[in-house]
Amino acid sequence: MENEQQSLFAAVDALLEEAAAQDPLPHPDERKRLREAAGLSQDQIAKALSVRRETVTSWETGRTAPRPPKRAAYARLLEGLATLHPVNAVNTPEPPATPVNAVNAVNAPQPPTPTVNAVNAPRPEGAAVSGAEPQPAGAEGAAPTPPGSGAEPQFREGAGRGTAPQGPTPAQAAPTPAAPTRKPAPTVNGVNAVNAKRHPTPLEGNGPLVVLDGTGHAHAAGGLVLDHPTTTLPALIAWALGPDADLRSPRLHRNGKDGDPLLVLTAAATEALGLPLVLEDRRALRLPDNHPALKQLAKGKWQLTRRGFGPWPRVYRPATPTTGRQCVQLAVLPWGALDPRAWGEDTAGLPAPELAELLTTYAARVLTPRGSTAVTGLELMTALRPPTRAARNPQTNTWESAPVAGSLVRPVDPAPPEAPDEHPVVAALYPRAHQRTPDQVLDEEAYDWIRDPELLSDAECTRTHAVGIDVNMAFAAAANRLVVGLGPAVHVSRPRFDPKTPGCWLADLSALDLDPRLPSPFTPHGRRPTGPAWYATPTLAYALELGHPVEPAEAWLRPDNGPYLDAWYTRLRDAYVATMADLGVTPALSEPEFLTAMAALPSGNKQVLSAIKSTVKGGIGKLRERPQGAGYRHGEPWPALERPTWRPDIRAAVISTARVNMHRKMLKIATAAGEYPIAVLSDCAVYLSDGPSPLDFLPHTPEGKPLPGGFRLGVSPGMVKHEGTQSLLWSVQMLDEGLNPARHIKGHDAAADGE
Repeated sequence: MENEQQSLFAAVDALLEEAAAQDPLPHPDERKRLREAAGLSQDQIAKALSVRRETVTSWETGRTAPRPPKRAAYARLLEGLATLHPVNAVNTPEPPATPVNAVNAVNAPQPPTPTVNAVNAPRPEGAAVSGAEPQPAGAEGAAPTPPGSGAEPQFREGAGRGTAPQGPTPAQAAPTPAAPTRKPAPTVNGVNAVNAKRHPTPLEGNGPLVVLDGTGHAHAAGGLVLDHPTTTLPALIAWALGPDADLRSPRLHRNGKDGDPLLVLTAAATEALGLPLVLEDRRALRLPDNHPALKQLAKGKWQLTRRGFGPWPRVYRPATPTTGRQCVQLAVLPWGALDPRAWGEDTAGLPAPELAELLTTYAARVLTPRGSTAVTGLELMTALRPPTRAARNPQTNTWESAPVAGSLVRPVDPAPPEAPDEHPVVAALYPRAHQRTPDQVLDEEAYDWIRDPELLSDAECTRTHAVGIDVNMAFAAAANRLVVGLGPAVHVSRPRFDPKTPGCWLADLSALDLDPRLPSPFTPHGRRPTGPAWYATPTLAYALELGHPVEPAEAWLRPDNGPYLDAWYTRLRDAYVATMADLGVTPALSEPEFLTAMAALPSGNKQVLSAIKSTVKGGIGKLRERPQGAGYRHGEPWPALERPTWRPDIRAAVISTARVNMHRKMLKIATAAGEYPIAVLSDCAVYLSDGPSPLDFLPHTPEGKPLPGGFRLGVSPGMVKHEGTQSLLWSVQMLDEGLNPARHIKGHDAAADGE
């Protein structure tokens, strides 16, 4: 043991010595300046250092950093060039732009001071004069990414503009005044210029997105205003990819890709670019291919994805070794890009500066929107767990694509019970009109259950209120530490049940006798199973937990598995908790304080919170996206099946876990305190109570603490909040009419809010 520890310490010491011995390099911008000042090409440097030209490009943009032994040689080259071409007043590179989130802050360094475009705003000394029209970006607007660059975290040494260099540079050693020919500093709108505040999450460059107001101004977070071309879409796209916009959305995983710039078009900006305010094709939701704007894009060699130019068009050029990745995402607000069910009714109509701040907060905490919140939720999974990485083949010494461990690498067919009715796997087994029975289809859905009114006790009928409680981020909490399948399913006959192996199992749970005042944990409708049925692993594991012998007749199992959604859960949890903290609700609050804070939430300031919750539910739903469009024919593949993230088995496992979690807590409260729900809808349960607050019926220990294993009030995912309160008579009438009180406990249909 002692020898092993000494060996480990020696290995760590060697790593520390290697890190300390690395030669310091100047800022990436200075590397490029020195090369250009010497009249050298990237090809010449690449040939001298025995690397590819794309690698030199990557070093000069800061996407990657050279490694020994080439690092020392590159550092020596730059040191020699710095001696030959020192920094002077003429060639001084522009210092990194003042961060968006610190514009005009009290203690921010003054030079260069952003321009304030308010009539009476004081103009600091040396402030630049705005108004210069930015030039469209050329081919160098998007630096190519060499194979294998994803193996190293982005911006390790200060990548690109706006990131401080790690080692001393000539510019830092001898600062000089900026030349009068330097570009104008970014503009700050006059409303936010004086009281601009630091953005909650540090941003790179000018942030990931801008909102265009139709007057030639692009609004970013922190009150930053940039000038942009207003004439054509190709000019706007080129600007978004260039240094004048400086829009950055850093990758979330070292093997992933940087996010594409997002341009949000208001109604005025939509008109200014020659686009209609209303799409004539309401079915396809896209511009016709012969529209003049699309002809302009085609003339500029820009292409569109398969979904065309709709509310969320993606414009791109195929990547080449010289240009790299060039892609811009747009969101057209008049065409319904921001679904009011996810973002709130009036969000799309907010002033451009407010909308930019709101969307940037969501982008910094979750992901730069790439479509609806459902699409973004699915894209977030891939951004956090990219399918492939660059790896060098030791035999050929070439870069190849290799799978990333723990990711979904390629599309796989579902097991027949997991597939929806339209899937080719099902169409090959059953005729179109066939209605599959529980022993033919996996039916793992959220609860929609009401108790038989005849089962209400006399004591329950004397109570005065029906109180609803709702589980925070129930599906996200269910994804936490959940082991799901990564590869294809394998069919097994008469398997021995293993609660650690994800998959679906055919078993008979109809013999398990449960209290009828609780919904069955094995069915979405809450009624007792009537015979053999297919169940996801979490459901059968819970049956085993309840003492039921589990003897599956057959199963579709996934031996290649792992906690694929862990990083997804963590990011969305942090985003939710941080957004709730912005609204004054923190984990430190006591239960009464939490209820008071939730009741005082401002009704008009929940857009980001609503979007985060929709991202969770929508992302899980997209794992089993069904065919869309009138032209679809039953049994044919549809585009979603081509995604590695089309995984109905993962969706089933998450929903199964969420339903089991609900039942486990309801059973705990019923056993400890004799409290039974009268209705359950997804993650909301309604109880009868002597008072209007959840504190009037939720049980506590003699010490006043929440009952262990039961529902607990709080802000964290998996804890509960007050959903609503109605009268006893109202709830009984709902039950008599066969309606679910949990759906209407707020006073309206919860489904209308996307819940």
